[in-house]
Amino acid sequence: MRVPLSWLREYVDLPAGETGRDVQAKLVAAGLEVERVEQLGVGLSGPLVVGKVLAIEELTEFKKPIRYCQVDVGDANGTGEQQNIVCGARNFSVGDKVVVVLPGAVLPGDFRISARKTYGKTSEGMICSASELGMSDEHDGIIVLPPEHEAGTDAIELLGLDDEVLDIAVTPDRGYCLSMRGVAREAATAYGLPLRDPALLDVPSPNEYGYRVVVEDPAGCDRFTARTVTGLDPEARSPIWLTRRLEKAGMRPVSLPVDVTNYVMLELGQPLHAYDRSRVDGPIGVRRATAGEKFTTLDGTKRVLDPEDLVITDGSGPIGLAGVMGGAHTEIADPVTDPETGAVTGTTEIVVEAAHFDPIAIARTSRRHKLSSEASKRFERGVDPQAASAAAQRTVDLLVLLAGGSAEAGVTEAVTPGGPRTITIPADHPDRVAGVAYGRETVVRRLQEVGCDVHGQDRLTVTVPSWRPDLTDPNDLAEEVIRLEGYENLPSTLPRPPAGRGLTERQRLHRRVGRALAGAGYVEAPNYPFLGEQVFDDFGLEDDDPRRSVVRLVNPLSHTEPALRTTLLPGLLGALHRNHGRGEHDLALFETGLVFRPTGSEQEPGRPDVDGRPTAEEIARLNAALPAQPRRVAVVLAGAREQAGRWGKGRPANWADAVEAGRTVAHEAGVELIVRQDQHAPWHPGRCAALLAEVDGEEVLVGNAGELHPRVIKALGLPERTCAMEIELDRLERAASGPVEAPHVSTFPVATQDVALIVDTSVPAADVESALRAGAGELLESLRLFDVFTGEQIGEGKKSLAYALRFRASDRTLTVEEASAARDAAVAAAAERTGATLRGA
Repeated sequence: MRVPLSWLREYVDLPAGETGRDVQAKLVAAGLEVERVEQLGVGLSGPLVVGKVLAIEELTEFKKPIRYCQVDVGDANGTGEQQNIVCGARNFSVGDKVVVVLPGAVLPGDFRISARKTYGKTSEGMICSASELGMSDEHDGIIVLPPEHEAGTDAIELLGLDDEVLDIAVTPDRGYCLSMRGVAREAATAYGLPLRDPALLDVPSPNEYGYRVVVEDPAGCDRFTARTVTGLDPEARSPIWLTRRLEKAGMRPVSLPVDVTNYVMLELGQPLHAYDRSRVDGPIGVRRATAGEKFTTLDGTKRVLDPEDLVITDGSGPIGLAGVMGGAHTEIADPVTDPETGAVTGTTEIVVEAAHFDPIAIARTSRRHKLSSEASKRFERGVDPQAASAAAQRTVDLLVLLAGGSAEAGVTEAVTPGGPRTITIPADHPDRVAGVAYGRETVVRRLQEVGCDVHGQDRLTVTVPSWRPDLTDPNDLAEEVIRLEGYENLPSTLPRPPAGRGLTERQRLHRRVGRALAGAGYVEAPNYPFLGEQVFDDFGLEDDDPRRSVVRLVNPLSHTEPALRTTLLPGLLGALHRNHGRGEHDLALFETGLVFRPTGSEQEPGRPDVDGRPTAEEIARLNAALPAQPRRVAVVLAGAREQAGRWGKGRPANWADAVEAGRTVAHEAGVELIVRQDQHAPWHPGRCAALLAEVDGEEVLVGNAGELHPRVIKALGLPERTCAMEIELDRLERAASGPVEAPHVSTFPVATQDVALIVDTSVPAADVESALRAGAGELLESLRLFDVFTGEQIGEGKKSLAYALRFRASDRTLTVEEASAARDAAVAAAAERTGATLRGA
């Protein structure tokens, strides 16, 4: 809803110096979403005046038609003489009133006007179009004003160019704010000022002389008001003040009758429709459409109606889609001038409709026909049914005033009886909701400002106003009190959880793992927990692989993915494939989540009662019906792991990076992984590692890491040498010895010793590392494998493993002898356990 500030001031006496920004702040504090304040006329300065065209000389010697005009601008130029202006527009003639900008003025965009020579003539100003003044995007011609405005009149004030417009995003529960009346009520409340309600009009009582209306569906239309205006002047045009208000509010002027109905809709929030009485056949009716019934709306589209659509009818059939759009058959005709006689013909008699329709019916019709209109936006959010009569009266008054018509005495009003809505609420209910002691007087005052009638002492009976259909229960009323008292005045209070609550150790591990992988350069990529079983064939899984045993969904989101995942890799590899296909080639993704492993021992859950909380036995049965749901973490890598640059060459991601990701995860649980060679689909049999951890003295498989099999990469369309890792966090948690302890930081220097050990190629490096750790003792701070060498220098079937050992004591500086002794002990342990020999010894 676009709200011109000058229009708003008609209903609320805002302080003289109050700007649009000030009003925006007040309305935002009251709970409205004022998205922006548009400043009209920015950069515009006069003189900008009304001019009368006295003469036009056609300049024909140029490629395009040019006119040299003499224009009377009154005393605006200081001399009273006519202005000579060159203009290319052709939509005006001698005697017309136009908008003239004189030398010295500045138009929007810092376009400065001066007298200059052009097309062989001196142009002393410019005749303006709407786009040049920033009024609209119309470029078809210049502005032609009604003849009653005197030459020399200030056009800035006449056209309302110096104004501010509030752009309000109206939420579905605030439909009343899709009108000046509703926004003015909020502004009046926010400022503590009285409201001049534009709906407070003297409306004649309904009588039997009005246009006949038959409502066949009172549930869909509970109020229908019809008024008739005759003797309209078909040549009457909308005055400038009316068209400018419509333009500022974001609507395009069409014709006087249509502009008046749009104006009243913006003013009071009640959508209206005007029918050409000469085109209406018999009584107006309201009913549901019949199946297959066809109807052409004002936009020229022929629509097939649904039996749930509400339609307005006459003797010929549908003439309007109720609450959405009128029909082409009864629209107001544009005036037509007879070229021979000069007589003007057009609509002279109008039937005005002001009705109230069921919001749900209008919303469904609008969506069904993909036809959203200003009327449907208001009806589906809720329109004040009591405003229909006032809106019809306001429309009649404007048509009589502006088009010279006469209002017929007949007034038709078809009303379905219904009483006001009341809500009973404890007087301290808003206090308990907000945690603030407002007191009864404040609650009553705020509800009365909203428009409610309030009675009672400790328990209030609140009668809700007709324009607030969103107020349905005590919490709605509490919200009104709270927002009007100011959300900013609510104290900041933190909830007090009972002792012993908070994250479980499982949840803490989950979060630590995610932070660690993100810190290592991985990007989290959550996926849907669904898969298609074809992926198991692409992975090359054996027929008896437990991962093929899946839980199938009764109603899957996609028929291609009807099962719950048993591994995280399909979703992650799919994300990697999509990103690679979109030009992202260096990828490192991770995901943490549940997998679903049916055991075959799941029980029938039964159906618990719904009248209370399930018992412990019922909850146990429900849990027993679920498959096992272990929590896992997985990573996938492709492309460069380290980028090339001025610092040196980069390197591609490989199986070792996947293994290192597993170590990163295990470190967060305080577990040292044991890495052994393995063969496990979908990994490459020669580049696959089993990740093990000690649980109660036994080595337990917690996951796998390595490079994917080439056949898997081809089947899934992945980049070459894609790597992956997957670990079961629940097993890793069981391997942990307790909460992770922060490492001790020693202030003493480190002693580094390197050793190169020769072992059989069949001996895993992890076994050698384990032996070195055991032999080095507590002085060993860290150990790192930095080189693997094979060659004839060390013999066939042998490999050399070079390790860097860092020793440090917490209470002293180590001597060379102590560091060397620790290293020798480590080598001796490796020799005893793995048969290693010191290279070069």
